[in-house]
Formats: sequence, C-alpha cells, structure tokens
Amino acid sequence: MVKSPMPSLIKYFVLIVVLVVMVFPLVWMFRVALMPVGSPVSFEALYQSALTFDAFRALFDGTNTLKYLFNSIVVGVTVVLGNILFCFMTAYGLARFKCIINKPLFISIIIVLMIPSHILIIPLYLLSLKAGIYDTFWVLVLPWLVNPIGIFLVKQYIENLPTSMEEAARIDGAGEFRILFQIVMPLCKPALAVLAIQVFFTNWNSFLFPYILTNKDSLKTLPVGLAHLQGHQAIDWQQLMAGSALAVLPVLILFVIMQRQIVSGITAGAIKQ
Repeated sequence: MVKSPMPSLIKYFVLIVVLVVMVFPLVWMFRVALMPVGSPVSFEALYQSALTFDAFRALFDGTNTLKYLFNSIVVGVTVVLGNILFCFMTAYGLARFKCIINKPLFISIIIVLMIPSHILIIPLYLLSLKAGIYDTFWVLVLPWLVNPIGIFLVKQYIENLPTSMEEAARIDGAGEFRILFQIVMPLCKPALAVLAIQVFFTNWNSFLFPYILTNKDSLKTLPVGLAHLQGHQAIDWQQLMAGSALAVLPVLILFVIMQRQIVSGITAGAIKQ
C-alpha cells in the first residue's frame, strides 16, 4: 500500500509558515537598520529603499553604544564564568558528597526557583545600597554569579555520570580538586555549555535590574542604552533598529557556534543507561 504524501506536505507547509512568522521580524529589523536615516518604515521600503550603513554610523557617532556594548560583553562573560565555576562546584558537592544537610539545601534551591526574580528588585536595591556597590560594576555582576537553575541542571547531570573514573583517580592519589576539574568537569561540558548559553542570554537581555541598580551612563548595558534612544516626540527607527541588530548579532553568532552543545546538553540523560 502506497503511503499518501499529503500528511508530509501538510507538515512541511506548517513548518514553513512557522519559520516565516519567526524569521520575518528579524529580517524586518535588519532591513530597517540598513535604510537611509529618516526613511519611512513600510512594506514598500523593504525592496524600494537603498542599502546603507548610515544608521550604524549615526549610532556610533552620536551615542555611547560601543561603551554599552563593551559593558554588556564584560558583564555577560564575567557572569558566565562565575556561574560555570560556582554552580559546578556546588552541584558536585550536592551530587557526590552525602551529608545530612544536602537534601535541605537542594530543597531550598528548588524553592528559590519558584520565586519570581522581580520580587527581588527592592531587597536587592536596598542591599546594594548598604553594601556600597550600588551604581558600580559589582552590582551588575555579584548578584548573578550563581544561578539556582544552573545548580539543578548540573547536579542532575553529574548524578547520571559513573563514579568509576573518580574512584580510580582517588586510588591513584588524586586530590578532590584535581578530580573535580580534570575528570568531572570535562565530562560535564554539555551541561556546562547549556548553562553558559542560558546565563549569557539572560544577562545579555537583562534590562530591569541594570536600569534600576545603575545610574551612571558609563555603566549602562546595551538594552538600557537602547531604551534611551527612543525620544519623547519621535523615534528614529533606523537608529533604534541598528542598535537592536547590534544586540542580536552576538546572540545569533553564539547560537550558531554552540548549537551542537545545546542539543547534546538538552538530550543528555534522555536515554537511561
């Protein structure tokens, strides 16, 4: 019996429609960013207006966008490295060292995951004032150096790893830190890659916390800086879309480079050994 190709055609048609719906705003953003400054934004302009980088030149010449971009990169990389280190060490301790307080600690991590992050705005603001880090670089980094969902993710991954290599290393006289960083950490690369990407995306797109916890223009991150491009009377769409394109490009590049690690990290543990 010949199978009808119609279900496959319907499936591919639906996928193509979903792809177009998802990609069109991205194409629109880049196209508006490459229009001449002051051009009307319309569907006709997608194929009628010339391609120019005037909006990017105006963005770099008239604003501190490069400084905002640099701040976002430094904050994002620092927070990612902190999460990889601290979440990994905490997860390893919870997964491998059996102690009476491990279960209460892990339950507390799950409880923290249930708390909406925006509830922490006022306590974090007051705490940063008392600690003397308000409106400094440290307030953009220190509160985010460890992530409960990162601890949860890496702990679950480590628990699925065999302990034979660790036990063999202990017999050979290796210390705990050597086992941790030379044996276990390389095995956790897929989970750590997922953690790094998730943390970087979250911090790269973060707006509310940097907006409230900093006041100096020199400390603004890219999302906060882009928000100030919108005028009270009118919006320079070409310049705003150029800034948005600048914010999206690193994320797209990172996803293309790390997509294999993302998939392997998501599917890791799906098949029980």
